[in-house]
Amino acid sequence: MKATQKISKRKLSDDVLERLMELIQSGQYEAGDLFPSERELMERFGVGRPAVREAMQSLQNAGLITVQQGHRPKVTAPTANGIISQIDIAAQHLLRTSPSSLEHLKDARLLFEKGVVRRAAEQVTDEHAARMRAALDAQEKYYLTEPDKFVEADIAFHIAIAETTGNPILVATEKAMLGWLKQYNSKIVRLDGKEHITLDEHRKIYEYIVAHDAEGAAYAMADHLNRSRVIFQNTDDSA
Repeated sequence: MKATQKISKRKLSDDVLERLMELIQSGQYEAGDLFPSERELMERFGVGRPAVREAMQSLQNAGLITVQQGHRPKVTAPTANGIISQIDIAAQHLLRTSPSSLEHLKDARLLFEKGVVRRAAEQVTDEHAARMRAALDAQEKYYLTEPDKFVEADIAFHIAIAETTGNPILVATEKAMLGWLKQYNSKIVRLDGKEHITLDEHRKIYEYIVAHDAEGAAYAMADHLNRSRVIFQNTDDSA
């Protein structure tokens, strides 16, 4: 005889959330439209305020509506940045409490960056090249005098490469990974006395990209990330 499996009872707010999602996904409410008030939704669905509020909070957390006190909620269009940023806090906590997760992130970044830089080399335009060049110029300007601005320019260089792909999901993922790594330990992004090495490696990556050499760019990116990973590991072990 098979063991009895209990059927979990759905929360009322889950049913309300499902109905609200249908209103948005069906196009009845589009980005920029004002959403019904809590009272209107209570009357429409025949439920109490707690169920409506919990469902609305879920929509807000998902980036589908914005809520301001004293105003009706407004429907918003989800973006790649908004969706990925929702896991920021959890990701940072995971990295701080699980050393193996940091290594997994660095592995994932290596695979990700190699793919991105290949696409960038295939699609780069003069405008894209100018953005990367501006980030390199900023690194050259600040690497001896203003370390914080050097880090900002370092991150801007990698983001500019991702933007060359024209894919907002790749750009959002790039920003997220760099942000998580920087939050965990700034030495992963910058190590005192090694800035000139980072700058030289960035120049090499840039030259391969503007030459439309996808394989050369991928090799240079892998060399750059593996080198910084080894230096960080050695520094961390000796600390």
